[in-house]
Amino acid sequence: MQGLLIAGRYRLADIIGSGGMGRVWRAHDEVLHRAVAIKELTAALYVSESDQAVLLARTRAEARAAARINHSAVVTVHDVLEHDGRPWIVMELVEGHSLADEVKERGRVEPREAARIGLWVLRALRAAHGAGVLHRDIKPGNVLLGRDGRVLLTDFGIAQIEGDTTITRTGEVVGSVDYLAPERVRGHDPGPSSDLWALGATLYTAVEGRSPFRRTSPLTTMQAVVEDEATEPRNAGPLEPVITALLRKEPDQRPGPEETEQMLAEAAEGRRPSGAQAYVPTRSQVTEVSRPDPGTPYGGSYDSSRDSASYGSPYAGAQGGPYGDSRGGSYRGSYEGRSTAGGSANPATTIGPPPASGRSGRRRLRTLALVVAVAALLGGGTAIALQNWDSGHRDGSGGTAAPATSGSTSASPTSTPDGAVPTDWHSVQDPLGFKLSLPKGWKRSVYGINGDLKQIDYTPDGGRHFLRIAIDSSPDFSDAFAHQLDLEQQLQRLVDYRRVTMRKNLYRDREGSVWDYTWTALAKDGANTAGPRRAIEETYYSREGVEYAIYMSSPAEDWPTASKQFTWVLQSWDPGTSG
Repeated sequence: MQGLLIAGRYRLADIIGSGGMGRVWRAHDEVLHRAVAIKELTAALYVSESDQAVLLARTRAEARAAARINHSAVVTVHDVLEHDGRPWIVMELVEGHSLADEVKERGRVEPREAARIGLWVLRALRAAHGAGVLHRDIKPGNVLLGRDGRVLLTDFGIAQIEGDTTITRTGEVVGSVDYLAPERVRGHDPGPSSDLWALGATLYTAVEGRSPFRRTSPLTTMQAVVEDEATEPRNAGPLEPVITALLRKEPDQRPGPEETEQMLAEAAEGRRPSGAQAYVPTRSQVTEVSRPDPGTPYGGSYDSSRDSASYGSPYAGAQGGPYGDSRGGSYRGSYEGRSTAGGSANPATTIGPPPASGRSGRRRLRTLALVVAVAALLGGGTAIALQNWDSGHRDGSGGTAAPATSGSTSASPTSTPDGAVPTDWHSVQDPLGFKLSLPKGWKRSVYGINGDLKQIDYTPDGGRHFLRIAIDSSPDFSDAFAHQLDLEQQLQRLVDYRRVTMRKNLYRDREGSVWDYTWTALAKDGANTAGPRRAIEETYYSREGVEYAIYMSSPAEDWPTASKQFTWVLQSWDPGTSG
């Protein structure tokens, strides 16, 4: 698309950013002869027509929300246009990078500089709140640091505008999991204080190099947001009491915008804010009891930027495999980004109360209260949009993958004398750039497009047998074997989980790891997937540092055929331009 002329005046140059919703292009306005940034809504290409309408509405709302705010710390929107049936947003071009990039590159930000950044974000928020706009997705990735020293707030894609009809579904929670305020996790309506809480979490990430409540799954992260106090920051300096004040669990116990601005201004000058102590709670001397197992699996599907239909997993129900469903499989990568998929979950399998041993009665009650809140969000056919945590399954056209009439995993493949890929298989060129061979009749579905993490499924029968390709261009691990060991910890609660093998290997001349295991999926997780199951995964890293995981799962009784098919998939695999 490079060089394409949009709306007769904006010529696309190069991609300068991407995320779950879309990508941002550097472009040239040939009428006013200036450089601009143009946001393309790529997510609309992968969802159903009904979800596409929601995405389009959100994009227009983003432009409308930003246009209502007149402040130098808010990225200016110049134009909204339609091309190829999708809206494109023309914005001010900011030469620089995000706070998330800064933290990733440098490890952490010096406290006085973090306070200066926070001060400008707060000023942008005050302008937004004054215009009746809640941002609802404050996080390091949405804070831009210009080369000229400017700090700008961007991405009002899920903003809520006072007086507007909501464009989110009933029961939907929107925002990045790590930065959701406790009241939002509980299902309460957000207010300006919710944005300030997210600012506090963002500042914590800036000075510590990690988010304060990140756990091993979305649900345990939400549980930590509601129940746990953040570990006291060690590198915050004069910013420490400001962060502590902003991260108070109850909205009415947090400082208001005026007090916050004063405290940030003092911290930016290297002084410990004089008014912060009034908001800092007295720390209890009681020894903290252990919290519920951080490996507690995430249950259910949710609506995010953004697929639907649930298969169930250790990240999507207690009976799944490592790729996020009851068929087996796991979520790999970070929570950051955005996604929307409809779906429901069985509250009984999403998360349960912690074991009685080793927990106090008070902790048990708080956990049960959270279970009730989360169950209310996930149950009854409602949706949950946890930015960057996808749990939906649709084909490339946006429709739910339908059972195929031929090519089932259980059918005997046409083998060849030399063990090569069967002649009756066909080559598939995936829209993401990779290639592989599959039996005819297998349908494609998008499991998740979440920033740097992309997951694509192929199945002949709606998920009873399936292949998943996971591509992560910013992996959390640099070693495939170590990553699989970490994922295996999430599977210990599967019924009858048993490792068949896990060993380091070489794949395509690159160091990798193969993992084979079995478990029993329960009927409550889906009649189509219930019973003994088996799965196998090959994970490796390209020379460019992209992590590829090729994963296949089927009923145990069909494993002789499935394992052969997995071998042929590995033989035909070509990453192409996917990384």
